[in-house]
Amino acid sequence: MQQQLDELREGQQRLMREVEQIKRLLQERPERADFGVRPAAPAVTTVNVFGEPYRGTNTSKVAIIEYSDFDCSFCGQYARNIFPKVDGDFVRTGKVRYFFRDLPEPKETNAWFKARAARCAGDQGKFWEMHDRLFLAQEISAQDLEALARTLGVEAEPFNQCLSSAKYLQNIQSSVAGARRMGILGTPAFLIGALSEDGGFVNVKKVLLGVEKYETIESALKEVLAQAAGAENPAQSSRPKPGQ
Repeated sequence: MQQQLDELREGQQRLMREVEQIKRLLQERPERADFGVRPAAPAVTTVNVFGEPYRGTNTSKVAIIEYSDFDCSFCGQYARNIFPKVDGDFVRTGKVRYFFRDLPEPKETNAWFKARAARCAGDQGKFWEMHDRLFLAQEISAQDLEALARTLGVEAEPFNQCLSSAKYLQNIQSSVAGARRMGILGTPAFLIGALSEDGGFVNVKKVLLGVEKYETIESALKEVLAQAAGAENPAQSSRPKPGQ
């Protein structure tokens, strides 16, 4: 009987140690910047986008950089419900240049695979088509990507060669590392700012974390666009309005 009591007591102590360890791991794990969480915006000044692919025109004076994860449910909501409006009102009209950067969770291998698949499709000019489909059906598995690529008109052999290689892995790793250096730990996150004259840098004016309404990002874009227009025409912006 005493031996059984000792074994029971030892088991309870071991269980308590395991519970405490789990608590510590949860406390150390960074939270996503999702729709219900509003962490402090990171301090960002200038971001290098030289040579990166984008959506929009090369005449845009303002840019937005989205950090996203193809397996993030909040990113999916943004991509399906808000991004089409941003694209129609600001990108396709030539007002804003849109950059997409990957920020998958470190251990979510499926999200990393999807990020590589989108970039591999981009080799054939189909990045945004793959982007849209991956967010439309986020439950798609890695095994289904080849069939999905075919429906988009992506040639199978070079696509599969790209996926089976380590191509773009370093690009995604650099995107993740850069985001974390800036204090961006969750998705979706957006940096909005004015483009340099050569289009290689974004002077960030606004940082948005976890956008859940179109009006939020619309307001931020309009504000930065107005600032860019004022900087371009300082004399006109400083002219007194009638009645002043």
